Amino acid sequence: MRKRIASLMALTIIVCSFIAVPIMAQVGDTEQVYMRPPEEIAAVVDAPFTPQISLSPNHEDFLVLTRPGLPSIAEVSEPELRLAGLRINPRNNGPSRSWYYNSVELRSMKGGDTRSVAGLPSDVRFNHVDWSPDGSHVAMVVTFNDRLELWVIDIKTAEARRLMPDPLNDAYANTFEWLSDNKTLLATTIPADRGPAPQAPMVPKGPVIQQNLGRVAPARTYQDLLKDKYDEEAFSYYASSQLVRVTLDGTVTPLGAPGLIESFQPSPDARYILVETTMKPFSYTVPSDDFPRSIAVWDIQGSLVHTLAELPLADNIPVPFGSVRTGPREVEWRTDADATLVWAEALDGGDAGAEA
Repeated sequence: MRKRIASLMALTIIVCSFIAVPIMAQVGDTEQVYMRPPEEIAAVVDAPFTPQISLSPNHEDFLVLTRPGLPSIAEVSEPELRLAGLRINPRNNGPSRSWYYNSVELRSMKGGDTRSVAGLPSDVRFNHVDWSPDGSHVAMVVTFNDRLELWVIDIKTAEARRLMPDPLNDAYANTFEWLSDNKTLLATTIPADRGPAPQAPMVPKGPVIQQNLGRVAPARTYQDLLKDKYDEEAFSYYASSQLVRVTLDGTVTPLGAPGLIESFQPSPDARYILVETTMKPFSYTVPSDDFPRSIAVWDIQGSLVHTLAELPLADNIPVPFGSVRTGPREVEWRTDADATLVWAEALDGGDAGAEA
């Protein structure tokens, strides 16, 4: 019995030796590459999504937009910065791992032939598709490896063109908005003089110190928060933008000074702009949505008209789901008036767990 066990153990060692040697040689000596499955399987995995339809405001035309299936290895290998709840591609200053369309066709609600859009780059990737109020043009963000550009499609001619050379900043704000005059857009661009990106220091200058100053501050668990001074500098660098006004003839006018513009909305009469700007101090315990912010109204030239609110850091929002920061929030223009704002304010301290 003992001899049989010993023989089996020896046989096991010999078999394992024969198995282990080729595996080690394969890992150590052969370059590993991604392999494609049979084309029948690849066709199923790479099948595009069902096309989406975008109807014009005047209900005369619509776009047929096609999205690819799964992203490529090149796309998921793009660099990614995780800062204050944002996930940024530092190469083009847009969101990382973003979805996009890769083809567009024009069709009339009255029937007729499908029209292809001319002028788009080969292997185009675009998103944020938005009609002008009168349905004469469509604006969109076209993605390149190193930049984002604002393009427009002329519905009458079915031709696309780049509207301005200034690269867009799509890391933080809502990128662009049409004005009601149908010939002007507001957009956030990368500041022309922002310089090179900050570099992470090899050795930190000092420790990270946080204090609660003797008050109770309930906190949820968030991901991708700022961790140190370098993260603060990187967040300011990539999230800062210059708001501009651009017309369909390509004339670009900067509005105000560059800043951490979180959102902007033109008024229905196109005379004012509602601008929300993130302010310092930043926090290492909450994402950028809860950083201090200024809510203000600018005129169409970029001058301050009225400051609606200066909200402090919201690091003490109660834990129950549905809780909100105090003060004005969800500020927007009324659609039935020329320039009138409406917003919500919590009357219960923002605590969803309180009886109200």
